[in-house]
Amino acid sequence: MPLFEIKTIMALTILLLTLASGYLPFHRHSITGQATKDFPFGEALACGVFLGAGLIHMLGDANSGFSEAGIDYPIAFVLCGCMFLVLLLLEHIGTELKHHSSHSNNSIAILSVTMLAIHSLLEGTAVGIGSDLAETLILFIAIIAHKWAASFALSLQINKSTLPLVTKTALFIIFAIMTPLGVLFGIFIHHFTSNQVALPIFNALAAGTFLYIGTLHGLSRAVLVDRCCNLREFSMVIVGFALMAIVAVWA
Repeated sequence: MPLFEIKTIMALTILLLTLASGYLPFHRHSITGQATKDFPFGEALACGVFLGAGLIHMLGDANSGFSEAGIDYPIAFVLCGCMFLVLLLLEHIGTELKHHSSHSNNSIAILSVTMLAIHSLLEGTAVGIGSDLAETLILFIAIIAHKWAASFALSLQINKSTLPLVTKTALFIIFAIMTPLGVLFGIFIHHFTSNQVALPIFNALAAGTFLYIGTLHGLSRAVLVDRCCNLREFSMVIVGFALMAIVAVWA
């Protein structure tokens, strides 16, 4: 089966999983606010995969692409760092809003959708621009491992707001379609664009997103921050990182 068709199936699978995971909070008439159950080992494995993909594959490819285009300035690292800092800033703002009761759940819901939509789009783009089947499959598994939890948690947050139901639904649908759109956008960039720096730019931005997801995303419960001393979970981070390092031998 051509890689294009495989990526299309991946995009549809991610979309269906996202919609299914976020359905329950919309279906229930009252929201308890309780978080969904964690899948810690899957989350830890995904962190390692994202960390390895960002550092070993995307950032290196972006830097090589800019060099081939005759750009000596380390713009790949600048773009990667900028995206990392933007996501970190958004998460800090969200955390601050939660700690101040004067701010409504509406602002938190909109900010959460904005942040998750950004890195959902870029993680999908990373899948779409991939040219190696093994690397693409591992990224797909990593996205699936964390997407259901992110979808459920975001749906809870949206439904705790006082926004109209139509607005709540629209916000969630925006989030749900971002990763599939990113996959299609990445396919377009990889196969149809003639701009020599387009692919390196999105590789660099995706690298910043993946580095952030793999390290600081979810500041209060990140595997490499608050839960760093859980050696069983940390070992899964190492496994995920090692997988991407091994794939780099053939990619």
